Amino acid sequence: MNQPLYKTGWSMAGVQVAPVFERRKSQRRKSGSPASAPGRPFVERRTDRRRSAYIALWCLPSMFVAAAHAGDKVHFQASRAYTSAHVTLRADISKPPGNGPFPAVVLMHGCGGWQPAVRYTMNGYADYLVGKGFVVLALDSFGPRNNGGGKVCESVPQQVDALDYRTHDAYDALNYLKTRTFVNTSSIFLMGQSNGGSVAINVAKGDAPHGKTAGEGGYRAVVAYYPWCGSFGNRRVNLASPLLVFGGGQDSWTPTQECQGVRSAGAELDIKIYPEAAHSFDLDIVPQRYLGNLVGLNKVAAEDSRERMVSFFIKHTKNDGWQATRPVKAESLPSGDDGKLMNAGTESVAAGPSIYR
Repeated sequence: MNQPLYKTGWSMAGVQVAPVFERRKSQRRKSGSPASAPGRPFVERRTDRRRSAYIALWCLPSMFVAAAHAGDKVHFQASRAYTSAHVTLRADISKPPGNGPFPAVVLMHGCGGWQPAVRYTMNGYADYLVGKGFVVLALDSFGPRNNGGGKVCESVPQQVDALDYRTHDAYDALNYLKTRTFVNTSSIFLMGQSNGGSVAINVAKGDAPHGKTAGEGGYRAVVAYYPWCGSFGNRRVNLASPLLVFGGGQDSWTPTQECQGVRSAGAELDIKIYPEAAHSFDLDIVPQRYLGNLVGLNKVAAEDSRERMVSFFIKHTKNDGWQATRPVKAESLPSGDDGKLMNAGTESVAAGPSIYR
């Protein structure tokens, strides 16, 4: 898996990092430019500029004054710490009013982590899904590991590593939700964006580090937004869980050509491509060029994919008397339900006008 990933050179979710770095370093050294002089190398300075540009891009929604519900804070142990001996994952959890049990959805961010635009969009998904009768757990994989702020996007090896430990994270979240009395443990779903979408593909394939499988023991069904489809590993796969993939026809970071033509001999696989959409088409950021690639909101794709995702989850929910509801206000969790619940209540995240309202 490492080799194909390096060849295509995904950064943020696909920009060619390592090959560009090596070419630029070689050119500068040959020319005797200041970049080859003692001091910080060219790669480090360029990385700083990349990080600054990245943060500026993903923080754009903070210029607006709207806010979205962020749910309540919960924490649970990571089974694959990666950066230290022990890592405690954090997440926002929201639920509909009542005791349930409700079906649940785990949301996983891309390689930029919980940037303001990402959190705002995730909160929009949470509000909408809660309104349809789902519990929602939005998981932060990078903050607890001090890997936020786009660090993972700048390093191909870190992205490869993230696919491993974040697959563990997905099952840690699953195991956590299985301990909640208000969750229908036979109907827990996963949605991931970009790097999180590649993790979603791993999960759908049955790559379960905790020995979990599809159906009763694992995720009921999975959705991947603009993932790296190299995670399939082959054009013919045997999926363990039903999978719905969304991609953008204008996405040059995770090209949809790698998704098209993939077939499953196991659980169902559906791939939906939006011809006019680029990468991060569901994030509430103004469409623009970033490092030569188009990113940003495509409202048609965002709204259509959201509806398809919810319908997909409802289709695969084991009802047990549950039915999807009209939008309702999310309910804060009672502190007595979870001894690890922290800062119960709501949190405001500055962001742009929501596409989900």
